[in-house]
Amino acid sequence: MLGRRSALSRYSDLFGRPSFGPLLTAGALQLAAPAAVLVVCLFAVTLAYPASERVSYGAYALTFLGLSSTIPTFVGAFFSGALADRHDRGRLMRVVNLVSLIGVAAAAADLTIAPGGRVSLPITPGFYLPVSVLLLYPCWATVVASATLFRPAYNSSIPRVVEARDLGRANGLIYSIAALVSAAATLGVGILLTVATAGDALALAFLLFFATQVALLSVDADLSVQGPPSSRSVSRDALEGFAYLGRRTELLEITIASLVVNFLAAVALVELGLYVGSYLGLAQGIWYGAMVASSTLGVALGFAVISRFHFEPHAGRAIILLTLAMGAGLLGLGLVHSIWFALPLIFAYGMMPGMIMTVFLSTVQATVPDAMMGRVFSADEVGSYALVPFGQTAGGVLTSAVGVQGTYLASGGTIVVFGLVMITGFGALRRLGFHPREADAGSGAAAS
Repeated sequence: MLGRRSALSRYSDLFGRPSFGPLLTAGALQLAAPAAVLVVCLFAVTLAYPASERVSYGAYALTFLGLSSTIPTFVGAFFSGALADRHDRGRLMRVVNLVSLIGVAAAAADLTIAPGGRVSLPITPGFYLPVSVLLLYPCWATVVASATLFRPAYNSSIPRVVEARDLGRANGLIYSIAALVSAAATLGVGILLTVATAGDALALAFLLFFATQVALLSVDADLSVQGPPSSRSVSRDALEGFAYLGRRTELLEITIASLVVNFLAAVALVELGLYVGSYLGLAQGIWYGAMVASSTLGVALGFAVISRFHFEPHAGRAIILLTLAMGAGLLGLGLVHSIWFALPLIFAYGMMPGMIMTVFLSTVQATVPDAMMGRVFSADEVGSYALVPFGQTAGGVLTSAVGVQGTYLASGGTIVVFGLVMITGFGALRRLGFHPREADAGSGAAAS
């Protein structure tokens, strides 16, 4: 009982800090909203085709949904850190959140009007895209690109309102609440997709983005960049973030690991709609929403519990072990044939990226100087997600060739093999860790 009161007291201390509450609210809502938009987009694209064409044509249409955001996302990721290290981060977050609102409103209009017609493409014999699906792609790209611009500014703002020794709990709390909101939102839009239209379902995501803007206006902490303004171009500032990441071998190895694992996860998860609708044989939107919500609840628990393991001195080893568990989770999904086994499995799978993200965010926030932090986050994001579009493309091709089950088995097994490679080959990552008290007192570079 004493331990429970102590834990609650530590969280109460966080909320006692000025601006932590509004910053947490803004981050949790803005980070959660794109997942709700994605559920609607994936479901709308899947059901845009008759049942006989969903595997053959729907798989490629889902792949194009991911590819549609590739260029704007990577352009945004390349410059997002430099922008966060040059401008007031609070103002930057408010501007990009408005862009998210515009993207959701445009997607809702497209799905509500539902323009008819189709566009034939020489992808496979007879392949076509419904016009409503084609118009949905730039809307989704706008939402994803704006979220990409938001993240480095937000993650770099957290150390302004909490001390380094509290970063693990603060990040875990923020992202676990974001995951819970995301789970509720994805389940909510799944219900709305069952009883209403896809355009109506997007109203929930719009409300989340709108509430984010209100919370951001309530943050009164100084989120401007410390030190004199940079006289270099934005491109040169961005490239400096990549150079810094290259000098920090342990952080570079995390980026390389993320590059591989995110590619392999994208191969399987881009076909989650087909996993539910074709492999499990459940066409109702509620079941797809339940799968996404279950995964997100797992992410939330992962964010919340990892700080209790005092991962800081052994951050790198924790990342390696959690990567192995991710692969095992995907393997399990490929071996079950019932929604009642798939739901707990995807919940367990979701815990792993949640814990990995908390470890990574806290390590960067504790060991990278403030003036460089935004660029390091964006450089890692560019590197970590560079192959995701290719993974989504490979997912469509692989699923067409070996089916949904083969895709999940291949992706999960390869992640497990890569995790074993990390154990033997990523020496700097195995040694990565930090000590919060040193980070509080030192110069911002307390990596072991």
